[in-house]
Amino acid sequence: MESTVIRVTTGDREAVSDLTDECARFAAAHGGDGLLHVFVPHATAGVAIIELGAGSDDDLLAALGDLLPADDRWRHRHGSRGHGRSHVMPAIVPPHATVPVLDGRLALGTWQSVALVDLNVDNRDRHVRLSFLAG
Repeated sequence: MESTVIRVTTGDREAVSDLTDECARFAAAHGGDGLLHVFVPHATAGVAIIELGAGSDDDLLAALGDLLPADDRWRHRHGSRGHGRSHVMPAIVPPHATVPVLDGRLALGTWQSVALVDLNVDNRDRHVRLSFLAG
C-alpha cells in the first residue's frame, strides 16, 4: 500500500473543500486498478462523496447546520460556541471514503467529487491521508 498526507487549509469558517484533483493525481501516479482510501485523522472533520459547485456543498452545510446547530446545547464545550457539534459530525459525515480506481482513474460518477467537510472554525489546518491499495 502506498500512502501520502496532504494539507488542506479550511479557514475560519465552515467549509467543504474539494479534494478530487489531489486524489486523482495520487491515483494516477500509481496507475492500474485498486482502491483509493481517503482518511481525515481529525475528530471534527469528515469526507463526503458529493456533487460540488452546483450548490450541493452549501446545501450540505445548511443541512448539517439544521441537524447540528452551533448553539450551547452541546456537552463538549471548549472552543467556539457550538464546538461540540463538530465532534458529533463525523458520525454523520464519516472521516473516510473509499473510491475504486480503474486503470489509474477514479471511478467516480459524472457529478461526484471527493470533499473534506469541516465545521470546526477553531482548527483551520487539516491533514488528509490518501492511501492506494493496488488490485
